Amino acid sequence: MNLTNEELWRRFQEYYSEFPSLGLALDLSRMNFPDNYFEMMAPRIQSAFTAMTDLERGAIANPDEKRMVGHYWLRTPALAPSLEIRREIERTVVDIKSFASDVHKGVVRGTHARFRHLLLIGIGGSALGPQFVSKALANPKTDPLDVYFFDNTDPDGMDSVLSKIDSELGETLCLVISKSGGTKETRNGMLEARAAFERARLNFGSHAVAITGVGSELDKYAVGNGWLRRFPMWDWVGGRTSEMSAVGLLPAALQGVAIDGLLAGASACDAVTRKNNVKSNPAAQLASMWHFSGNGKGTRDMVILPYKDRLEPISRYLQQLIMESLGKELDSNGKVVNQGITVYGNKGSTDQHAYIQQLRDGINNFFVTFIEVLREREGQAFFVEPNATSGDYLNSFLLGTRQALYEKNRESITITLKEVSAFSIGVLIALYERAVGLYASLVNINAYHQPGVEAGKKAADAMIALQVKVLECLSAHAGQPKTITDIAQHVGGKYDEETVFKICERLEANPYRGIVRQPGDNLLGTTYTKV
Repeated sequence: MNLTNEELWRRFQEYYSEFPSLGLALDLSRMNFPDNYFEMMAPRIQSAFTAMTDLERGAIANPDEKRMVGHYWLRTPALAPSLEIRREIERTVVDIKSFASDVHKGVVRGTHARFRHLLLIGIGGSALGPQFVSKALANPKTDPLDVYFFDNTDPDGMDSVLSKIDSELGETLCLVISKSGGTKETRNGMLEARAAFERARLNFGSHAVAITGVGSELDKYAVGNGWLRRFPMWDWVGGRTSEMSAVGLLPAALQGVAIDGLLAGASACDAVTRKNNVKSNPAAQLASMWHFSGNGKGTRDMVILPYKDRLEPISRYLQQLIMESLGKELDSNGKVVNQGITVYGNKGSTDQHAYIQQLRDGINNFFVTFIEVLREREGQAFFVEPNATSGDYLNSFLLGTRQALYEKNRESITITLKEVSAFSIGVLIALYERAVGLYASLVNINAYHQPGVEAGKKAADAMIALQVKVLECLSAHAGQPKTITDIAQHVGGKYDEETVFKICERLEANPYRGIVRQPGDNLLGTTYTKV
C-alpha cells in the first residue's frame, strides 16, 4: 500500500498518537490496515478490555494451577484483591529499599569489604528482565554494584563470568532467583557459585540472598544454610511478568536504579492502557496491529529494532514475554490453534550491516517495530560534522531504514520515547505486558500458562536419568567395548539409539568421564569403553 507523500502525511496524522503523561508516542501509519479496521474489531477489543478488567480484579487466569495473575498490582498495590496482598507488596518494596541501602552503606557487607559486585543466578524471566533493566539504566560511574549473570547451565559460561570476579568473591553478593527452588539451571548455577566461594575459603551463605516462594526448596535451603536474606515470589506473579516484583526490583535497587521511577512508569502506563478506547490506549493499538498483520494467527514475525544501545536486550526480553505467553497449541476452548508470534531483533543501526538487506528485499513475512529515543545523550553534544552529531546519524539511519522498508511494502510500527530513564523503562515493560494480555483475548488463548515449558523440563529430567543409566552400563562393563545397540538394550530398550549415541558422544568428549570411543565401519560398529 504505497501512498503519495500527501496521502501518507494524512494517514500519519490520523494514526500517530501522543501520550504526554508517558513520554511516549506511537505511529501505526505504516501498517496496511484499512480505515475501518478498528470499527470491525470493536466487539472483540471491547471483550478483551472486559477480560483485562476481570484479570486485574483477581479472576482466576491460570486454570491449570488455579492462580490469579497479579503483576498489575505490583505497581499499584491498591488494586490488589485483598488487604493482605496489598500489604505484602508494599512491605516487600520497603524491605528491598532498606536492604539495598544497607548494602550500599556497608552495613551489610562481604567477608573482605563492602559488596561491589552482584552475581544474579536465574533463568528465563528471572534473568531476562533484570538484564534488560540493568543494561538500560546502568551508570558505571555511579552504580554502587556492577552486575553479572549466571543465566544458563553452561559450565564454560559460568567459568567466563567467574574469571572476571573470582579474585573478588569476598566483595560479591549472590542473588539466587527461583520461585519453586527446583529449577535445575538455577540450582546448578547456585551450586557452581557455592563451589567457587568454597575454593576461595569463603562462606557462601554470608554472601547469598534468595528470591523464592515461601516454603520452597530454595527457601528451606537458604534458612538451613544461614543466607543473608530471603525475599518473596508469589504464585500470582509469572516469571515473564515479574520485573516489578522483587525479581526485578531488588537487583535494580542494588545496582543503584531508582526503583520508584520504574514503578511510577509502569503504574502510569497501566492507567493509560486501562482505558476502553483504542485511540487513547497504546497497548490496545499494538495488540490490534499484531492481530491485523498476522491475520490473528501470527503468520508474520515481529522484528524489534531499538535504535539505542541501552535498549539492545529488549528483543530478548520481549521474545520471552510474547512467545511464552502467546505460543499455545490450544485455545481457551480446547481447540487446536497453534497460536504464537515469532519475535526477534537487534539494535539499530547495527542492522544496516546485518539483516536489513533481507527485510527489504527478501521474504515479506514480518512487521518491524522501531523504537526511537529522542534524547541522544546526557551532557555536552559532540558534532562529528557541522550541525550533525553521531545521534543525528543514528536517527537518520532509523528514518532511512523505515522509508526503505515502506517503499518495498514492508509494514512497521514506530514507538517514540523522549528518553531512556527508569520511568520510561517502566512504561515500556507495562506497555508490552498489557498488549500481550489484550492480544491473547483477541485470539482466545490463555497467556498465563506454559505447558510447553513444563514438558521440556520433564523431557530434560528423563535425559539426565538416561545418561545415568548409560554411565552405569559402561561402568558395570568397564574395559569391555559396547556398541550403541548394546547400551540401548542394557538400559531398557525403550530409548532410541540416536539419543544413546548423542549421550555417548558427549561423555567421550569430556576426559573426566573416562569413556573411549573406537570408530567402526559405521555407527552400528562404533564402540564405547569405560577405562
